[in-house]
Amino acid sequence: MALYGKNGSGKSSILKLICGEDIAYSGTFRKASQLEISYVSQDTSYLKGNLTDYARENDIDESIFKATLRKLDFSRVQFEKDMSDFSGGQKKKVLIAKSLCEKAHLHIWDEPLNFIDVISRMQIEELLLEYSPTILFVEHDSEFCQNIATKIFKL
Repeated sequence: MALYGKNGSGKSSILKLICGEDIAYSGTFRKASQLEISYVSQDTSYLKGNLTDYARENDIDESIFKATLRKLDFSRVQFEKDMSDFSGGQKKKVLIAKSLCEKAHLHIWDEPLNFIDVISRMQIEELLLEYSPTILFVEHDSEFCQNIATKIFKL
């Protein structure tokens, strides 16, 4: 499912509410108590260290994580580099690969294509079609929304 709309329409706020972040809202919101959510935020600035340590710290299978990154054009040399030296697009790919490796009922991605080039967008589409996760995302790329989402909610 995609949330699509103008800046400031509340798309990211809805995602944050579902993820349990403390935001101001009115009304009633309930989610299943055992619901496991994998969240990809817009912010990538906190990523530091190498990918091996990152996989261990996040309790994801390192070999599957790195194989997923290879599908996103990561070279083996990058696996030992410090993520703080990665570009914004590379950092976003790390978050996407991590999310796809997590055992979650619902994947929530907030503008996953920020900083991502055209070729990588196609690779991400292919991964989503391969993995078929249950996903709710905010994205401004209407073509990506049409290709991936089974429903699009315009705000």
